[in-house]
Amino acid sequence: MAKERIVVKIGSSSLTNDKGEIDQEKLDDHVRAISALKQQNHEVILVSSGAVAAGFKKLGYSSRPVTLKGKQAAAAVGQSLLIQTYLEKFLAYDVTASLILLTRSDFSDRERYRNAFATLSELLDRGILPIINENDTVSVDELTFGDNDMLSALVGGFVHADRLIILTDINGIYDGNPRTNPNAKKFDYLENITETMLAAADSNGSKVGTGGMKSKLLAAKTALSLGVPVFIGQGEGKNKLLEVINGKGNGTYIANQGLSWVNTKKQWIALHSETAGKIFVDQGAEEAILYQGGSLLSAGVFKVKGMFEKGDVVEVLSTNGFLGKGQVKCSSHELNNQIEQHTLSKRAIEVIHRDDWVESQKIGEEIK
Repeated sequence: MAKERIVVKIGSSSLTNDKGEIDQEKLDDHVRAISALKQQNHEVILVSSGAVAAGFKKLGYSSRPVTLKGKQAAAAVGQSLLIQTYLEKFLAYDVTASLILLTRSDFSDRERYRNAFATLSELLDRGILPIINENDTVSVDELTFGDNDMLSALVGGFVHADRLIILTDINGIYDGNPRTNPNAKKFDYLENITETMLAAADSNGSKVGTGGMKSKLLAAKTALSLGVPVFIGQGEGKNKLLEVINGKGNGTYIANQGLSWVNTKKQWIALHSETAGKIFVDQGAEEAILYQGGSLLSAGVFKVKGMFEKGDVVEVLSTNGFLGKGQVKCSSHELNNQIEQHTLSKRAIEVIHRDDWVESQKIGEEIK
């Protein structure tokens, strides 16, 4: 069996009981299965929910809190309980685990993004199991990933994973809700996630979680766009994850022949960077960057909106609409000077190099 880099995402409903407490039997089962992957020399990254679900009972809540302060307080208590339990249980299988808490700003800031990649790479090189969760204690709505399904997809693309396994309480994707429709048909294999599937998906999560099937489909769509095949389903026993990578998992496999990894810099430009301005280009420039594999030169730019410096990310638009995003090699001041001098000089400067450009269609709708 070839060595793989695998991201495993475990949701709150797969870790806790209905009372919001950590379910030791469920957790033991996951730990055994992940340890079995490690014993087969696979690299594993665990994206684990459960901090808020594990902590809210300790604060006296009868159910998952809905206020921001309640969620953050529950996460502060629950994350400690959860990671302590993980560390103890993995140690029994000679697996050393580590904790990484992330927020959106860890991805949007280019330096922190590079540092996170370097840390994850070093941990994997050393045989350590990274356990990742969103830092719910300090996150605010505008800085969250939405749910850990999306976080696992972004992490999968970030580390160029060979596959993403999303474990849930339903054994795959259906054309209806199997809980309410006994005639719902299960999909064993899918090549893509369509808009029809997303529109029909139930977005309601469990009593202890935030996501539903819609969040998993959105995560799968993002992972596919980053070149990572996905499995969504359930399982039981030590070999459940080994069965998944051997094509015998109890769920739905999502992949197609056109998958290819997107390098981390382009992922950052497309999905995480904050745009500092807009550049408007003519038809010749549009054809050059979309169809001819060229870089964007100042000669094709006719308008600049906003103020930006070298290294910032901007949106590029034409009369046909949004074309993509890129990291500029000049400031807005320099570019405006070039536009003014077009009639006086034929010398053009490079605005966005091809390697720093991401077309809107290359990474699905996420780029928008």
